[in-house]
Parts: sequence; structure tokens; C-alpha cells
Amino acid sequence: MFRTALRNVLAHKARLLMTVLAVTLGVAFVSGTLVFTDTLGNAFRKQSAKSYDDVAVAVSTSAGDQDGKAPGIDDATLDRIRALEGVASATGRVSGFAGVADPDGKLIGNGWSNTGANYAPGKGGQDAQYTFTDGSGPDRGGEIALDRDTASKGGYHVGDPVRVATNGPVKEYKLSGVFTTEDGAVNAGGSLVLFDTPTAQGLYLKPGVFKDVTVTAAPGASDGKLLDEIEPLLPEGATAQTGKALADEQAKQIEDGLTSLNTMLLAFAGIALFVGVFLIANTFTMLVAQRTRELALMRAIGASRRQVKWSVLAEAAVVGALASVIGFGLGVALATGLRSAMGMIGGKIPAGPLVVSPVAIGSALAVGVLITVIAAWLPARRAAKIAPVAAMSSVHATASTRSLVVRNSIGGVIALIGAAGIVGGAATGGTDGRYLVAGGAFFALIGVIVLIPLLSRPAVALVRPALRKLFGVSGKLASQNAVRNPRRTGATASALAIGLTLVTGISVLGVTLGQAVDRMTTDNIKADYMVSMASGGALDPSALTALEKADGVSAVSPQQAAWFEVDGKYHSASGVTPGDVEKVFSLRTVSGSLGSLKDGSVAVGSKTAKSNGWKTGDTLPVTFDDKKKGELKVGAVYEENEFLSPFLIPKDLADAHSTTARPDIREIWIKTDGGASKAGEQTIVNALGDNPAMSVMDRQDIRDMFGGFVNTALNIMYGLLAMALLIAVLGVVNTLAMSVFERQQEIGMLRAIGLDRGRVKRMIRLEAVVISVFGAVIGVGLGVFLGWAIGQTLADSIPGYALVVPWDRLAVFLALAALVGVLASLWPARSGAKLNMLTAIKTE
Repeated sequence: MFRTALRNVLAHKARLLMTVLAVTLGVAFVSGTLVFTDTLGNAFRKQSAKSYDDVAVAVSTSAGDQDGKAPGIDDATLDRIRALEGVASATGRVSGFAGVADPDGKLIGNGWSNTGANYAPGKGGQDAQYTFTDGSGPDRGGEIALDRDTASKGGYHVGDPVRVATNGPVKEYKLSGVFTTEDGAVNAGGSLVLFDTPTAQGLYLKPGVFKDVTVTAAPGASDGKLLDEIEPLLPEGATAQTGKALADEQAKQIEDGLTSLNTMLLAFAGIALFVGVFLIANTFTMLVAQRTRELALMRAIGASRRQVKWSVLAEAAVVGALASVIGFGLGVALATGLRSAMGMIGGKIPAGPLVVSPVAIGSALAVGVLITVIAAWLPARRAAKIAPVAAMSSVHATASTRSLVVRNSIGGVIALIGAAGIVGGAATGGTDGRYLVAGGAFFALIGVIVLIPLLSRPAVALVRPALRKLFGVSGKLASQNAVRNPRRTGATASALAIGLTLVTGISVLGVTLGQAVDRMTTDNIKADYMVSMASGGALDPSALTALEKADGVSAVSPQQAAWFEVDGKYHSASGVTPGDVEKVFSLRTVSGSLGSLKDGSVAVGSKTAKSNGWKTGDTLPVTFDDKKKGELKVGAVYEENEFLSPFLIPKDLADAHSTTARPDIREIWIKTDGGASKAGEQTIVNALGDNPAMSVMDRQDIRDMFGGFVNTALNIMYGLLAMALLIAVLGVVNTLAMSVFERQQEIGMLRAIGLDRGRVKRMIRLEAVVISVFGAVIGVGLGVFLGWAIGQTLADSIPGYALVVPWDRLAVFLALAALVGVLASLWPARSGAKLNMLTAIKTE
């Protein structure tokens, strides 16, 4: 029987090609994901380990951070560490944000990973962390060194002047050298600027103070012993770890980060393979139909039902193994391509070999073979159940009425359970509601898939009159052929329905969220411009002073973070400029007056006021972040603005109780005379000293920034689901090929009585379009339902949320489904039209 299975694989190469392709694509997705994440993890782990190879103990503090409490490591403490027995060297490190301008004044790098640090040469006059390819490290104020990638992007050479922005005004430095490094900021697409130590301390901390210390051990010294001796010397808030422990910690963080990526990619691979199940099942159904007489003969000469079933499954296993091997090879190529693509878009992956683990190989082979065998199980079972005499007298076995009734009943129950879960989740809301929706979606999708054969008849009946009227005999025949084998039509339509359910659900949710964010921006902002740091950090107070003095600026207010405690509960507050804040934000007062901010009163958001029972005129006992106590009078209650905290306080009050070295100003909002204009924007840029590290955004830029994440996420989802849709297209091709094979005699008769080749092609194309659009309509309808339900679970946390159905996109999806049908029918239609009439008529 096994030899028979092998012979059948070789005898139906063309029929099995699409099955092989479907499995290959799914396996390539799985193996590519595993190889890519393994390679990525291995490279970053090795880089992390290399960074701490010579580090015995690493000391870190929060000095210089916006909320840093630790005072840092002073020279005296550093000297005491150096004096310990077993310490070969102890190097003080200082770091913070530093952005480099290109010759056009634009920031090089992505902002959040643009870093500045001190160059700390050791006994040999070199800093072991950096290897210079040109020039040398900075040894005096006014000099800097740049990493090689940043110097190349800016076209800078040793001796050139370079404009660098830290958290204060931009300054010009002379480039002393260019170096290579394994620093994570550079590998993440950012930049690294090295200053001499006194300059770096002045920029980020204060003279004689370091943020971190790296300690190397003398030969034979124990890292653990050094750690025990160093810890008592450290100030409060400082922590120390061995280099190995720190490397292991970073490796664990890398692994955790990659696990999330791995899970997401494998989920989409699973969707692609699930869609492939329908294609594979259809293929083996066709193969069994072609070999009905052969299988009957095998039964007649003594083969048992089990042997027949296992021969079909063995055939599936061979096909799955072959497809898995090919898919694994493609997956390795995909992983290599992804690695190169990340480099092209600015993400630098550390050098390292491609990692092909036994787990990746085993998973790819197991998944491919298992999926193929599972998909072939039902056709194999049906083949084994056919009685020899019945099979020898009938080419096609039809499903019994009882089996269809049972199928439809089960499908109806499952679909109702799923629908109840979805509606219940939408009503529950929150995280629990989303879990309910996810469970309901699974059951609803399964139920609809089971019911699709039943739904196909009335759905096709609706369009039959239009097909007959527009396309005559070809349209009538196409509509009849589409429902001739409801199970096969259902399986083909299901593949498209699954893909489009996900695509539509994501589209509805994405467009709805995007418009909610857009409304939030439009409704809450009056300002013409917003200024922020490209790094996402705090702005220097000098920026606010410069903008307040700029010509053409009519109103300026910061959004300065502050905190205080009321009745044992912490509340966040926004320090704003009284009198100007209502000019840059749309603030609707419920009671009181925002003018009271000038008198030192505070304004409270209406939801916060209601939940705490506060009203205008109340006096609140508060404990500020600097632990000082006081009283604040509620001067106004206003409707919450999503860009501000629940409390608005005068900026002077926020400054008076700030616990950081400088105010935590995240944004500055600006209103200009005459509204937004190129001249107004240039005025702001000039007032800020043409600082590349400061981002100046108009209202459209702000809308794009907040809505950009949604659009990016949508595009990623579309790209990941493309694999599932491609496999669904193969399913349409497969179904049409089966249809042509089974109807050879019928097509020959139609040709003989006058149906020309053109109308035969049209008949097959229309059948493909009907099946494709039917699947698409089911998918779009279910997708809109799921999008609505998930949106309801998010509605309470998104102000102004309202369902938006993107009719234009849905129309595009349906049009694309029709186009898919046309393209998928090209080969089957051509094959059907080319059939020889006499040969086809004689075919059984």
C-alpha cells in the first residue's frame, strides 16, 4: 500500500503542486520566523556578553535622569573603588542625550537612541570601549568624536565643525576622531557623540560626578568578592552587579522582547496554515474522486478500509514532508532577507552567523507533515467508507442528506455560541470583554465555515438572475456549477472568508481608532505648533523663555509634569501658563473660571472632581512631590482635555515644588499671530536656535504623529495576512481545476451543441468570481461584526470613540476578490476551452 501511495504521488504531479505550494508557504513563514528570531537573539546576546567581557563589576545610578534621586558617583568614591585590592581599573561614565545635525540642519538618527557620553582614556591613553578608525578621542572642551555611521551620514571628516544639541542650546564642536563601537544606541539606528569627561559632566551632571562606573579585575581577582567590597562604598540609590550578571540580565530582556515578536509572527503563520488546510483537503478530495475506481478495485481484491485510509494518509505525509523541506529552505532565505531588510531601513543587527536550530528544523517538518495529514484525513476517511461495488459503479459519491443535516445543525449551534460570546464580550468591555470576543470569534468562524455550504445555495440564487441577464447561457451555467458541490465551494470560499474576516476586522478597528485620535486632536488643540524633544525627553527651560520672547507669538504654554498627593492618593498635574493655556487648548469650563489660575488656584478635570466629590471653591490639603505640605483652592472644574493632566496648576507652582534638576517640560504649545504659516514656523525654529534635537510640529504633523502608529500597525497586519490570502487564491485555482476535470464530458457536450471556447472560458471565470465574492462577502460581514465588538471593549478608554465602517476599503476588498477570481480562473478556463470535444465526450 505504501508503494501504491508513492506511485500516486508521482502520478498526479500537477494536481499536488498547489498543495505543495500551500504547505511550503506556511512552513516558510514558520521556519523563517524561528530562524530569524534565533539569529537576532544570538547576535544581541553575543553583543551583550562582549560588552561586559572585561567588566568585573558595573555600578549604576539614576543621576542625570529626569526622576533621578541618586547623587551619582563622585571622584572621592571612585578613588576608593580604585584603591581596592584586586581592582585593575575603575572608569567613570557619564551619558545623556546628544543629537548631531547634518549639513542641512536635520537630526541624524531617530532621536530616542541618540546618545552622548564621555571619552575616558585609561593608562595607555585609549578608551577600550572604542576603536578609532580616524583621528583620536576628544581631550579638551570644544572637541567631539563621532561613531563611523553618523560621521558617514553627515559627511563629516576629522577637523570639520559639527553642530551638536544636548538638552540645551545647540553648540558647535570640532570633530577630533571617528570610531567604531558595539554600543546598543548605534545598533538601534541612533548616534553616539563622545565628549571629554569635564564637558560631559557639565552637560549631563555636574563637575566631578559620574553616573556609572565600570570596574575591571586584576588577574586572579574574584568578581563576586569585588562586588561585596564595592557595595558598602556606594551612595544611597546606587546599585552594583557583576558584569556576568548584567550580561545575563540583558540577555533575558532580549529573549523576552523576541518572544513577543516570535509569538506574533507564528500566529500569522498559523493563520496561513489554517487557510491552507482547506486547499489541501480539496486537493485530496479531488484525488480520491479521480481514483474512486482504483480504490474500489483495491477493496475488491482484499484491501481493508484501514489500508485504503492509510494509503491516502501516507501519500499526504510524503507530500507534506517534501513541501516542508522546500518550505524550510525558503524560510532560511526569508530570514536572511529580513535581516538584510532591517539593515536597509536603518536597524543595525550585530554581526553573527545565521542560527538554524534543531528546534526550527523539527518544528518546520512536524508542522508541514502534520497539517497535510490532518487536512487529508477526511478525504481518506471518505475513501475508506465507499463500498467496492458502489464505488465501481459511480465516479462521484454524494453526501447523504443525513450527514448534511447533522453538519448544518452542528454548524448552527457553534455559530450561535460564537455570536453570543462576541456580543457578550462587547457588552462586558475591557480586558475581560476582549477575551470573550476572541473566544466568540473562534467559535463564530468555525461555525460559519461549517455552514458555508448551506449558505452558498441561497447566496448564489440571489445573483443568478443578474448573471443570466448579463452573460446569458455562460452566466446561468456558472451559477449552477458554483453550487453543484456545496462542500467544495464552501471549503474554497472559507479560505477567502478567513483571510478577509481578519483583514476587514483590522481595517474597521484601525480606521475607527484613527478617526477617534484625529477627532481628539482636532477638538482639543487650538495651538498652531507644538515643540518637543526628538528624544522624547524634557525640554530645557531656555526654550520656553526664547519662545515667550519671539516676535509673532501670541500665546505660549508648557505642559510641565508635576505630582502631588491629596488624601493619600497621588494625582498628576500639568504646569501651564495662566491666561495662555486656554488660547492653545480647547478647554470647556463646567464651573468657575480658568482665570483663577493667575491667583494660584487650580483647575480640576470634571471626571476627577466628580469621583472625589470636589467642586469649585473647595480647598484641598496636598503634599507636594518635594514632601512639602500646602493647600490648593479649586478655582475651576473643566471637561478633561486628553493632552493635559486631570489637574492644571500655574507653572510657577510646579517650579516651586520640582524635585528634578530642571522642570519636566515635555511639550511647549504655541499660538502665532495669523495662524500657522511657513514664516511663523521659521520664526519658532530661529527662536530655538535652529536646534536639530527639537521637533517643531504643526497641527497636521501632530495629527499624523498620533495617528501614524495606527496606520503603521495596519500596514504591518496587511503584509502579514497577505500569505493567508495568497494561499486562499491557490484554493480558488484548485477548485476550478477540479471542476474542469469532473466536467470534461459535460464541457465536451456543451462544445458539441454550440458553446464556443470564449463562452466556456467565461463560464469558468464567472464561476470563480461567484465563489470568490461569496467568500469575500462572508468575510467582510463577519469582519465588520468583530471590528465593532472589539471596538466596544475599547470605547471607554478612547474619548470620542464611534464606530466607522470604511465603505471604500470594503468595496476595494470585494473588487479585489472578484479580480482574484478572474486571475485564478485563467489556467482552468484555458484548459477547459482547449478540451477536445470528442475525447471529452468519451471521458467517464
